[in-house]
Amino acid sequence: MAADAGRAFWIASPGRGEIRAEILASPSAEDVVVRTLYSGISRGTEALVFQGRVPASEYQRMRAPFQAGQFPGPIKYGYASVGQVEQGPLGLRDRKVFVLYPHQTRYVVPAHAVYVLPETVPPQRAVLAANLETALNGLWDGRPHVGDRITVVGAGAVGCLVAWLAGRIAGCEVELVDVNPRRERVARALGVRFALCQAAADDRDLVIHASGSPAGLDLALRVAGFEATIIEMSWYGNEAVPIALGEAFHARRLTLKSSQVGSVAGSQRSRWDTRRRMQLALAELADPALDALVTGESEFEALPQVMATLAAEPGDTLCHRIRYL
Repeated sequence: MAADAGRAFWIASPGRGEIRAEILASPSAEDVVVRTLYSGISRGTEALVFQGRVPASEYQRMRAPFQAGQFPGPIKYGYASVGQVEQGPLGLRDRKVFVLYPHQTRYVVPAHAVYVLPETVPPQRAVLAANLETALNGLWDGRPHVGDRITVVGAGAVGCLVAWLAGRIAGCEVELVDVNPRRERVARALGVRFALCQAAADDRDLVIHASGSPAGLDLALRVAGFEATIIEMSWYGNEAVPIALGEAFHARRLTLKSSQVGSVAGSQRSRWDTRRRMQLALAELADPALDALVTGESEFEALPQVMATLAAEPGDTLCHRIRYL
């Protein structure tokens, strides 16, 4: 492969991916050249993008930082890349970094776009950084208190990370709820309680919904206690979602609030920016318990088939890691 070349995963059209050659731009003195070691598939969002389910109204807001092409395709999309700096400023050369970049073997980005991995975080685990940043923001939006009874509905990667963060707050009783009984093993590794939907505890102080399903949102509303807040972290693409705002919704004075990682949570915005938030997410990845969230790994060249399979039949997948070595 030529020194100025790379290979990238593209969604050629909804439901069809392919690997394409990429000619890299000549780096300036303020740029770095990154050779990718691993990338992570953010399965929920990337499945919607792969299937062409991004509404036209969200084409601009849904753009990834280094996206190429346009929705619904052809498009190069992704935001969980971990690599090593091959060329750039002396302080960054040879460092392991995280970048919000699509799935590509080598690329050129401004030096300010890379985040150096802490020495305590292995690059294999760092593919979780974008999901953990999302989880941090969602928990900030929920504004939990010491001793709260917290339920997280949906044990996908983001839901598991929210539960793990919440479980480290003093006195909090955290329950992770899912339809899949095999998620109990993951909950145990993360140090939180697990329940199937039919056994979920009620009268909760804070409920965070991350299942991506209308049934999960209905459950979140049902288990919330009087004057509780429900944080909606799921994004449904172009799917219309019914919400049970009748019954006891008003009598229990519930608050339903959206959370989205594109903006720092309002409660933190006066002192935090996205860079500080990402640095916190990377530092928190030092815990080896989080390795339980990486449920599979494939070679880069297999990405077209891997993405098609995950979009159609996710199975027990949480985070699927792509290996470039």
